[in-house]
Amino acid sequence: MTDQQEDRSIISIMHLCKEYPNVTPLRDVSVEIKKGEVISIIGPSGTGKSTLLRCINLLETPTRGVIVVNGVIITDKNCKVNLVRQKMGMVFQSFNLFAHKTIIENIMMGQVDLLGRSRQEAYDRGMELLRTIGLGDKALAYPDELSGGQKQRAAIARTVAMEPEIILFDEPTSALDPTMVGEVLSVIRRLAGQGMTMMIVTHEMKFARDVSTRIFYMDQGEIYEDGTPEQIFEHPKRERTRIFIRQLKVLHVEKISRDFDFPAFMTQLEEFGRRQQLSQRQIYAMQLAAEEVLMQKLLPAALEADDMDISLDVEYSERENLAQMRFSYGGPAFHPFDRKEDLSGRIIKGMSKEMEYKFTDGKNHFIISI
Repeated sequence: MTDQQEDRSIISIMHLCKEYPNVTPLRDVSVEIKKGEVISIIGPSGTGKSTLLRCINLLETPTRGVIVVNGVIITDKNCKVNLVRQKMGMVFQSFNLFAHKTIIENIMMGQVDLLGRSRQEAYDRGMELLRTIGLGDKALAYPDELSGGQKQRAAIARTVAMEPEIILFDEPTSALDPTMVGEVLSVIRRLAGQGMTMMIVTHEMKFARDVSTRIFYMDQGEIYEDGTPEQIFEHPKRERTRIFIRQLKVLHVEKISRDFDFPAFMTQLEEFGRRQQLSQRQIYAMQLAAEEVLMQKLLPAALEADDMDISLDVEYSERENLAQMRFSYGGPAFHPFDRKEDLSGRIIKGMSKEMEYKFTDGKNHFIISI
């Protein structure tokens, strides 16, 4: 690829706006996307991330603005949109496979109908792709016979079979069981390594950081901050970006009392671990630590004290691959595991890298590193 090709904008967006009667998901988006870039789009729900993708391939008609794809003004009313879409694939969170056709038939259809390939050529290309993603033995299966992760891999293969120059991914793992997310992300990671131009709306932050050349942080209907993964995740320049990134890295729970919804919290703790792509062992260790500290020690102690005011901060350091759980609580000095023969203490010590207790400024702090 020449330097000139690398610098070429494959997508140009100028003053893009999308309005509905009661909401404006896109206010004024202008951006250039270069050939070969892998862009992850992150941000809070309802900030226009999916709408941006759907406008780029005209599944949604922009209210105002201009989109140019490969030199073609696709927002021009005379543009032949179907020809543009052949070079711009899209992978949806809901797979969109035809339930009455086998997996190989799903992959062959577009090749035969739109690319004019013979059925044999389409079959051969489909089988080649299925084998590369580990689904060669599922070619004659129907979508309902596949797991969610397998369906999404098949949907990606169907898109790649059309030989697009750009692939748009709209939250490709959001409908999946957590155990299936990794298999889909590995396929997308492989495509990124092959130089495919991609835009990915995702909540998988570690994946976004690892695979992307560029991150769009969207907020309030605009690309609020645009930068490299290192800049956005480690040195965000703008305030709302900083707040969002900190919330990703820290789980804060306050006012933990005897009426605390512990099962819901355990689910929340698992989701936090999944977002950080922690190992199952680390997630289980955090849950066990929370149960031993809160249920066996702090909440029983709170029944006898007037003002314990228990809170918990869980923070993950990617650099050290370390999750730290900081339990803070009021009342007199109280080390929950100061007795060596204590069973809970031995459990915590056995699964943690470090335990620390301190009493400062009238507050107890018990810290576990996992």
